[in-house]
This record gives sequence, C-alpha cells and structure tokens, in this order.
Amino acid sequence: MQNNKTLRELTAELLKINEEARLQYTTRTHLHDYKVNFYDEVKPFADKALMLLKEWEPLAREWVMENKPKYLYPIQIKNTYENIEMISVVAWQKDTGPKKFNERVQSVEYVLEKLLEEVR
Repeated sequence: MQNNKTLRELTAELLKINEEARLQYTTRTHLHDYKVNFYDEVKPFADKALMLLKEWEPLAREWVMENKPKYLYPIQIKNTYENIEMISVVAWQKDTGPKKFNERVQSVEYVLEKLLEEVR
C-alpha cells in the first residue's frame, strides 16, 4: 500500500514536470528575445525530472507487471521515462519541432494519467 501511495505521488509530480515543460516550450522558448540560461533553468529542471524518474520507473514497472491494467504495459513505462527525460531538456531549445514535442508531451500525459487512474 505504501508503494501505491509513493507511486501516486511520484506520478502526480511527473505530470507537473510534463506540464511545466509544455508551458516553458509554448510560452517562453519561442519568444524572439528569449535566451536560455542552461545552469539556472535547464539543468535544475532536468535533474529534478531525472531524480523523480529514477524513483518512479521501478515502482511503475513493477505495479504494471503485477496488476496488468488494461491499456498499460511495461514498454509504455520505459517510453515515458525516456520521453520525460527528453522533454525536460528540449523544452528550452528553439530548434525543437512543435509536432514531435507535443506528441511526446501528450504520450507522457496519457500514460501518467492512466496510471494514476488505475493505481487509485
């Protein structure tokens, strides 16, 4: 039960990270005069995301393998890990394509919301 609570909390935190990255990308990155500060913005954000992911991934993978929820598979947990890792950095890059970025964000959101729904 404690693992489920931790999994829910971590999943909710990752949803926030995903949304913060989306907002960064859509509201700031593409501003003409926006200059990113890697050490003050990108690195702390990416480090926080990675710390959460490293704790979340084994719990999520184990939960999905044990509970076998409909429409959620271990490969989606792996892909979500990789997508958040990528999003947490490319959200600040002006040359990031909106289509691919938004697809990643939506994919992450789907898996995390589905997992939250199932773990409750």
